[in-house]
Amino acid sequence: MFITLEGPEGSGKTSHIPYLVEYLRARGHVVFPTREPGGTSISEQVRDILHDLKNAEMHPRTETLLYQAARAQIVEQVIQPRLTAGEIVISDRYFDSTIAYQGYGHQQNLDEVRALVKYATGGLTPDLTILLDLEVEVGLRRKTQNEMEWNRMDAYTVEFHKRVRAGYLEMVKAEPKRWVVVNSDQKWESVQEELKRVIVGRLQVTG
Repeated sequence: MFITLEGPEGSGKTSHIPYLVEYLRARGHVVFPTREPGGTSISEQVRDILHDLKNAEMHPRTETLLYQAARAQIVEQVIQPRLTAGEIVISDRYFDSTIAYQGYGHQQNLDEVRALVKYATGGLTPDLTILLDLEVEVGLRRKTQNEMEWNRMDAYTVEFHKRVRAGYLEMVKAEPKRWVVVNSDQKWESVQEELKRVIVGRLQVTG
């Protein structure tokens, strides 16, 4: 099973994944965690370029293409081989981030962005995508108060991030069978328990 966690900045995806992996492994599953952009040596180098605050002049098309380059590498080198081997892969972001950020956020042509995504992934779609949803201002405040990484993507305007969140919610409406929305504006422990419940429930259905 291929599981992805998505959400606006500060929604808590990264903090939850290690505990989900530990929980699923304790239940006997073979689980591999990864992240986007990143997850391979090549993809991590691309991540550094994308997130560097010094690259503020980067054009949205450049940004979009760089994300697809990193994605193509991890799909071919890591994700697809592990899925083929029968493992569960949990990724901190995947192609829906590109639709949300580079598509809705930058207001680029969604059909063109989706075509690039399909090429980069070879059509590989997650079995389950969980949106950790919360108000944009809350998420950005979390990042600053908790001294989390502040990168070039975080530095976009609040209006940009609101378009990103609205884009995620549009995608949920379009594919309700793949998406599950979890309110991340609650205690961390409550979010973690809900994530476990969603994932185990889906595993039982497909198992």
